[in-house]
Amino acid sequence: MQILFDVNAWLAAGLIFLMRVSDMTLDTLRVLVVMRGKKPLAWVLGFFQSSIFVLAITSVLSNLDNPLNMVGYAAGFATGNVMGMWIEERLAIGHLHLRIISSRRGAAIAEALRAQGYAVTEIPARGKDGTVSLLTISVLRRNAGEIQELIRSIDEDAFITAEDVRPVHRGFWRS
Repeated sequence: MQILFDVNAWLAAGLIFLMRVSDMTLDTLRVLVVMRGKKPLAWVLGFFQSSIFVLAITSVLSNLDNPLNMVGYAAGFATGNVMGMWIEERLAIGHLHLRIISSRRGAAIAEALRAQGYAVTEIPARGKDGTVSLLTISVLRRNAGEIQELIRSIDEDAFITAEDVRPVHRGFWRS
């Protein structure tokens, strides 16, 4: 119980927390760039992530008498995951493939997207309640928000799904 009043114990746990936040933030980003095929960036992130991890785990294991270190380690792990996800969302690295299903305004959505410079494929389809327009479009992730706003402004009932994609060969990409 005396350890709870030791400033050095709290500082050590705080340092471990910060190292683990940094380590896990880099690890989360590394996994996401690996999935997107960014090899050099994955290497750099992996190098720094593993270096920080070794320092953090060594600090915990060399001071097992301070339970605050384990709390700092676990809290840093959890916080780092969330921080990595938050940063990755802001960076918006990569591409998305959007599918838009509209029962009323598919042609208008396609026309508006094309006017903005996007390549859209229109497919007539049949849904639960009859004929629908199925639109497909591949875009940079950073543009997904503006595209969703445009679609919603034309058809607020449009159904939109998104999945991560890695471009393989050719095609049209708006720069």
